[in-house]
Amino acid sequence: MATRTTTGTAITGFGVWHPETVLYNDELCVAFNEFVRRDNAKHAAEIAAGTREPLKESSPEFIVKASGIQTRWVEDKTGLLDPERMCPNIKDRPEDQISIQAEYAVNAAKIALAKAGLTGEDIDLVVLAASNLQRMYPAIAIEVQNAIGARGWAFDMLLGCSAATGATIMASQAIQSGSAKRALVVVPELTTGHMNWRERDSHFIFGDASVALVVEPIEKAKPGSWEIVSTRMLSKWSNAIRNNAGYLDRCDPDTQFAIDKLFHQHGRRVFKEVVPLASKFITEHLAAHDLKPDQVSRFWLHQANQKLNEVVAEWVLGKPATREQAPIILDRFGNTASAGSLIAFSLHNEDLPAGSYGVMCSFGAGYSLGGLLLHKR
Repeated sequence: MATRTTTGTAITGFGVWHPETVLYNDELCVAFNEFVRRDNAKHAAEIAAGTREPLKESSPEFIVKASGIQTRWVEDKTGLLDPERMCPNIKDRPEDQISIQAEYAVNAAKIALAKAGLTGEDIDLVVLAASNLQRMYPAIAIEVQNAIGARGWAFDMLLGCSAATGATIMASQAIQSGSAKRALVVVPELTTGHMNWRERDSHFIFGDASVALVVEPIEKAKPGSWEIVSTRMLSKWSNAIRNNAGYLDRCDPDTQFAIDKLFHQHGRRVFKEVVPLASKFITEHLAAHDLKPDQVSRFWLHQANQKLNEVVAEWVLGKPATREQAPIILDRFGNTASAGSLIAFSLHNEDLPAGSYGVMCSFGAGYSLGGLLLHKR
C-alpha cells in the first residue's frame, strides 16, 4: 500500500503547441552532406596531408539508430537546409511587438488554460522555463503574464533540460506557501537556434515546441486532474552537456563565435552516467512512498534519446517497458529539451483511469533531475 502524502496541489490543465514546419531526416541529411562535401573540398590539401580528418556524412538510418528521431517541427528550415548557413532564419522583432519565445509560450498557455476552464485573469503566477532564453531581461515570463492578462508575479527559470519539471515544482511550492493561488508553467523551447547543425553526432537532435501546465490547489481540481503527490530534485555537477553562450561572449574576441557557444555534449558519457543516476532517482522517489515500480501506470520521461529512455525505464521496472508504460514522443518532435517530459505527459495521460499513479521525470545538463509523483483523481 502506498504511503499517502500530498503537496495539496494538482495539474488541472495542459497544452502543447508547435510550429507548422516539419523537418524530415532525409532532407536534413541532403543539406548536411552537401555541407560536408564542400568543407572536405575546401580542406582537401590538409586532409590529403593527414593533418585534418575529413568530415563524415550523415544518413536517415544513422539518425534513427542513434536517436529514434524521424521528424521534428522547426520554426524555420530555409536556413537549416542552406549548406552555407546551417542556422534557422529568425528575424529580430521590434521591441513593441511580442517576442517569439513569449509567443510560443502564449500559444501553449491558451490551450492549457482552456483545458482547465480558466482565463489569464485567474492566474497570479507565471513561471517560464526553458533550456535557453532569447534575452536576459525583462523576464519573458512577465511578457507572457502581460499578454494573457494574468495578475500577481512572474519569473524565468533556467535549469537545462530539467527547467520545466523544476518550474512545475516551483509552481506547486508557491501555492503550498500561499504566495500564489493559481500558477501557469510555460515552456517555450525554441531549441533549433542553439544547436550546431554542422556537427554530425547532434545535427538532427532538436525540434521546436511549447508546452504549458496549470497548477492549482487540490480542492479546486476537477475529476481527471493529476494530484501532485510529491516532488523531488537533484543536481550533480557535470560538463558532459554544455552551452557556453552568454552576455560575456563579446568580451573575448578570440572566442566570441566559437562552436562551444552552441549546444555540445559527450553523448556516450552522458548515457553511461545518466542511466544509473536517473533510475536510482526514480526508484528512491517511489520507495519513499512505499510504491513499487509496477504500481506506476505511466512514466513520462525526458525525451532526449529513445535508447536512453528505454534503458532507464528497464532499470526501474526490471524489464523492458511497453510504449504504454513509457511513451515516446521524440520520434515526431525530436528533442524538445526541457519540454519533452511535459509534452509526453500532455499527450499521454487522459486514457488512464482514476487512481492511477504516474511519474514525470527529467534528466539533463548539470546534471539536473526533476521528478513529480502524480495520482489521477
